[in-house]
Amino acid sequence: MKKLIKTLKENFVFLLMVLPGVIWLILFFYIPVFGNVVAFQDFHIHPDGFIASILNSKWVGWDNFKFLFSSRDAFIITRNTLLYNFGFIILGLIAAVAIAIIFSEMRSKKLVKVYQTSMLFPYFLSWVIISYFVDAFLNIDKGLINHLLQGFGKEAINFYTTLGIWPVLLLFLGIWKGLGYSSVIYYATIMGIDPTYYEAATVDGATKWQRIRNITLPQLTPLITVLTILAVGNIFRADFGLFYTVTRNGGGGSLYSVTNVLDVYVYNGLSGTGDITMAAAAGLYQSVVGLILVLVSNLIVRRIDKDSALF
Repeated sequence: MKKLIKTLKENFVFLLMVLPGVIWLILFFYIPVFGNVVAFQDFHIHPDGFIASILNSKWVGWDNFKFLFSSRDAFIITRNTLLYNFGFIILGLIAAVAIAIIFSEMRSKKLVKVYQTSMLFPYFLSWVIISYFVDAFLNIDKGLINHLLQGFGKEAINFYTTLGIWPVLLLFLGIWKGLGYSSVIYYATIMGIDPTYYEAATVDGATKWQRIRNITLPQLTPLITVLTILAVGNIFRADFGLFYTVTRNGGGGSLYSVTNVLDVYVYNGLSGTGDITMAAAAGLYQSVVGLILVLVSNLIVRRIDKDSALF
């Protein structure tokens, strides 16, 4: 006990510095966790407030989850969420690392800064703005693509009811938006690699590809591992702005089979039917699966390479 008090006194200033952050986390992250009890109730709003609503709502246990998974939508939203996120993780990782390596091999650092700035620009754009850009190309009446098609004597295509293009387009947009940010992180890591490794490899006659394969990629592996583990933890979280705004809420329903993901399902459940319990059950399912995936992924990485594990 004396040792604890001594440690607190020695680190009092530092503890005081982190106190606002701790309070913020407790108020907005940990206390709201208790609201997940709604997922296990037949929740009804009570005039006396949220606490009274919880206390007066009937406990139904796992019934909300049973109803969620017995519905036709459960398979569609799970499949879409998983497949899109797998695509974002794998293709996004390959593209970001490739761009970072290309930047590191460029001799003109001024050009690198220009390219990095231009690639970072989409990251700071709202999906609402991007949706207007997409609509400028795909709109059935005034879209650029349909104008070109009509110019060649073809019929206009209603892209917001055409299923085939959206998986590819959504993958492209998701990767394109985050590519600049991810590549900067990997590029900064590459710039931190000791240049004597490359000099020694060059003296030994190693080609550029051999230097990348045997020096750059192994040095990037720990960062790639950590970021991938974190990404896997969010594999059940879809980008709401991308799947809702860009697709105009699944083309009003016609695109749901390829665009309906868990976040959009929760939002539509709340805004359309007002079913709080079902939305809460879906949200809790999303969070618990994400936590399990992080723990399992980290355990696997820890068994392979302890130093690359997140914790």
